[in-house]
Amino acid sequence: MSLKRSVRREFLKRGAALAGGLGLGAAKPAVGQTPAPGAFIKGTDERVAYGERSQYVTSTRIPHGGRPSPDAFGLDFHIAAPLQDSVGVITPSSLHYVGTTRGSFTPNIDPAEHRLMIHGMVERPLIFTVDELKRLPSVTRMHFIECAGNRANRRHTTVQETHGMTSCAEWTGVLLSTLLNEAGVQEGGNWIVAEGVEEVKGASSIPMSKAMDDCLVCYGMNGEAVRPQQGFPLRLLAPGFEGILSVKWLRRIKVVDQFYMTYSDYGHLRQDADDAALSLQIGPKSVITYPSGGQQLAGRGFYEIKGLAWSGGGAVARVEVSTDGGRNWTDAQIRGTAHRMAHTRFTLNWEWDGSESELMSRCTDELGSVQPMRAQITEYWTQRGQPGRVRGQDNSIQPWRVESDGSVHNAIT
Repeated sequence: MSLKRSVRREFLKRGAALAGGLGLGAAKPAVGQTPAPGAFIKGTDERVAYGERSQYVTSTRIPHGGRPSPDAFGLDFHIAAPLQDSVGVITPSSLHYVGTTRGSFTPNIDPAEHRLMIHGMVERPLIFTVDELKRLPSVTRMHFIECAGNRANRRHTTVQETHGMTSCAEWTGVLLSTLLNEAGVQEGGNWIVAEGVEEVKGASSIPMSKAMDDCLVCYGMNGEAVRPQQGFPLRLLAPGFEGILSVKWLRRIKVVDQFYMTYSDYGHLRQDADDAALSLQIGPKSVITYPSGGQQLAGRGFYEIKGLAWSGGGAVARVEVSTDGGRNWTDAQIRGTAHRMAHTRFTLNWEWDGSESELMSRCTDELGSVQPMRAQITEYWTQRGQPGRVRGQDNSIQPWRVESDGSVHNAIT
């Protein structure tokens, strides 16, 4: 009998038992379903001016990597998004992960005073106000951002700890190519350096081919202004590239003739310009968010395995799930539209028999690139003289072990 028919029969069986136990017309509301007198939420000026979530929803971000955020000096560091609680593919602005350049205060910028300068190897250096940028032709696109340090780690317990340094939002702004074309890029201007307003003046080098392709200067996020922790009033978005290249609190873009060794380019200091440019793109990646580390299954029976997949190489083309540690793989169902360089939701129906299981997911993007096993990543670096170490981006498969008691744990050994 098919799984779908089995699940439907179980639901019908429960419904019949409920009807038989209560009798026709004797059904009583579940506890908490009907508010008691005086239990209604009263309106307030704050709730009218800007909505708030239910008091029963408690999903929150957490500091990433064991460092408190903010620290004793009030500095924000890396803060991870609660992927285990995610629904759909859009990360709420208030739960979007936060990454800062070596820790910083969030700048308090008056948009009326803020300026964006385009200069360097251009025919016409330009300075834009935020209002002037909003008058230009705009685009709205859904894209993920991910820190290069977002990776599977055997010391971490939950998916928020292992993969919480990525989020997906709907971004609105002006194509960077529109501004660069207006300024007129000179011959030999093969790179840009984007700089934000920070204590350390965080800046990143981006190849001109990427800048002219799909980079955005964003002032909107999820239907409202970009949040302060996400770069208000302007941030650069380099879809599919390491998060550090999506410079926040953007104030200037300089067109240059080579890869610059800026503060934010420290991860590429041992590479030449060509290798550095190639290593900026995030590889195909996925992770199961339910069941995942720290969660508890109620008992044997039907479950919908859920997760997220993404790739800097374009749209997700396929996601496979294994429930036996990678020995066998089954195609998962992609929910909704797989947008380019955006989180994609996948699911798989699973009948758990109560035995120990190991869950994995594997992503293939539209370029045909396949997410590797952790052993493959380790072998790659071993062959390059760094045994047992994973440097830079790590897009290896994350395994979760489901014990016979229903508890779920990180299965990396």
